[in-house]
Amino acid sequence: MTWVLASTSPRRKELLAQAGFSFPGFSFQLVAPDIDETPKANELAEDYVCRLAVEKALAGLKLTTQLNQPKVLGSDTIVVLNGVILGKPIDANDAKRMLALLSGNTHEVMTAVALTDGQHTFSRLCRTQVSFCALSATDIDAYVASGEPMDKAGAYGIQALGGCFVKSITGSYSAVVGLPLVETRELLACMMQQT
Repeated sequence: MTWVLASTSPRRKELLAQAGFSFPGFSFQLVAPDIDETPKANELAEDYVCRLAVEKALAGLKLTTQLNQPKVLGSDTIVVLNGVILGKPIDANDAKRMLALLSGNTHEVMTAVALTDGQHTFSRLCRTQVSFCALSATDIDAYVASGEPMDKAGAYGIQALGGCFVKSITGSYSAVVGLPLVETRELLACMMQQT
């Protein structure tokens, strides 16, 4: 049996290592699946993020044909403000727009995680409320100039400079980073019971 993370995100890699620390001999490999992340017409945010996590896991499984009994974990994180999904910014102006929207408001971070072996697929959705302090134009410009927002959903990373803007969270910190630890451990345990 081989555990596989369908992501090359250093944050998810670190979190999966944490989630599996108590499973004897736990280790995993990485694959980089490429899926279409376009939302479907009228697709709810929670359905969208769950679908992407499952699709990433299944696409990752197709990249592991040389491995012995692969179990592939996929995950996706989105930021939702007033029902609107804020994805990764397309450029610096888009990042500034998103950060201005988040400024002084509470948004929801949804992270879905899925685990498949091709016969069984398990998934979980974790929802976390995140409140931002008010941001000045100078704050936003400096943060965007750092480059950090450009590959992050909602144009911020809570685990680095963007954490300076987070007034409070209600829910899972690790899910906001990119992988909910409790739910991931539950999925690992579920899959182990199938073998």
